[in-house]
Amino acid sequence: MDWGTLAGTAVGAVLGVSTTLLGERSRWRRENTSRERAAKQQLYGEYLAALWLTRHRLRDLKRSIGLSREERIKQAGEILGSANAFQLLYQMHIMAPAPLGAVADQTFLRLRHLRDRFDEPDVSIDPEWSATQGALGEALEALQRAMRLDLRSL
Repeated sequence: MDWGTLAGTAVGAVLGVSTTLLGERSRWRRENTSRERAAKQQLYGEYLAALWLTRHRLRDLKRSIGLSREERIKQAGEILGSANAFQLLYQMHIMAPAPLGAVADQTFLRLRHLRDRFDEPDVSIDPEWSATQGALGEALEALQRAMRLDLRSL
């Protein structure tokens, strides 16, 4: 028996299997990254939409006339709760990197501050409304930038 032929066959088999395994691992990595990116895009879009929708609904509530203070406070709480922002924030903490989670927290706090403006005796003439609304707008823009950076890094 020729040992050279046997050794060549064994080396060829090892190289073939190794190449196949490396190719499969590379393909799995690409697919996994693609799935992670798609999941993050979905979550980030849903979270931003929930925040923007809540912001606009609170602004509309501020403009509504004929509601008592208690009715406005109640509706403001319902608006914040109905948009799923709480649930999406917790998902952000699970999926997003820590720096992005901190920006998401900050944005949510600014949204809550806007909701809390309804605790004032007459929110329709609240002098702090514009500043609170502006701070939330800046936080939303910062969150959007942070999300884009995270998605580019994948």
